[in-house]
Order: sequence, then C-alpha cells, then structure tokens
Amino acid sequence: MTASRRRTVLLVAAVEHEAVALPADLPVLLTGVGKVNAALQVSRALANPAERPDLVVNVGTAGALHDGMGGTHLIGRVQQHDLDSVVLEQLTGHRYGRAILLGDGPTLATGDVFVSDAQTRARLAEHADLVDMEGYAVAAACRMAGVPVRLVKHVSDRADEGARTSWLDSVHQASAALGDWLRTYL
Repeated sequence: MTASRRRTVLLVAAVEHEAVALPADLPVLLTGVGKVNAALQVSRALANPAERPDLVVNVGTAGALHDGMGGTHLIGRVQQHDLDSVVLEQLTGHRYGRAILLGDGPTLATGDVFVSDAQTRARLAEHADLVDMEGYAVAAACRMAGVPVRLVKHVSDRADEGARTSWLDSVHQASAALGDWLRTYL
C-alpha cells in the first residue's frame, strides 16, 4: 500500500500587511504590488515541478465597485481592466487578456492602478464587482503552469476618494478575515 501524499497549498499575497493573520502552517509567497510582480513571483514559484503546489490561493484586499458590497469573496471571474484588448485584437488579429473563469462568484477587475476615484470606480462597476492589483496575474500564471487557483478577496475600501485611508485602516482586519476564511474552507 502506498502512502497518500498530503495536498500542498501555496498562499499568495501582495504585501505582508495582507498576510499577518494567515494560517502559520501554510507557506505564503509575497509577490509585491502589481501584475508584473505577481506574475513573475508566482511563475518562479511554480517553475520547479518537484515543489509545485497542488493548489494556489491568492488572498488579498479589494476595492468594492458597488455600494453595500463588503466581506470576503471567492472570485468567479477575473479580468484585466487596464489592457485595451479590443484595440490589440484589431491591430494584431489575436485576442490578448481574455477573462479567466474560475467558478461562481463575483467578477474581479485587476489593473496596475490603485483605484481611488469615483469616475474610475463607476466605469469599472459596469463590468466588475471588485478591483485589485494582482488577481489576474496570479490566475494567469497558474493557468499557464496547469495549477488550480482560487482568488479570495476581502473588501477593504470603496475604490473611491477615501480608498487610501480606508485600506490602511482596514488591511489588518482584512487579513484576519482572510485567515478565518482559509481555516474554514481549506
């Protein structure tokens, strides 16, 4: 009889602030902020087949694009909000940056900008529920490597003019909520 191998999970967060209350028994990869940092760090972590996890869980904060939206969410769809895929397709004939479907749940818009104004919030709210800066890159790197991924985001702010202050005030509470979610659902 062969011994069964324990499922390995890699937690991915952008910054230490988001990871302070995560379960201590799971490895955490801090990528830094933004899509490039997230894609590079996750790709590097998945490059060694001998150390590849069975599941990657990207945890972090997100801005709410709709009033009344709060709490912790398992993302169902993620898309880039700062890639002009329509123009790129017209120019090249190829579609870049397609949305990634992950299951049921809200849509996350990822981009390399900290959304903190009502006009951008309203524009993004037409196609998404939440906004962050790393989710799409983590999901894309995992898809390319053939590793299952989940995105779990806790609402930290309203993605409007008060977002900078709100994020600083709520990031530790968000980390605690994400830690609780992981202990419940993993």
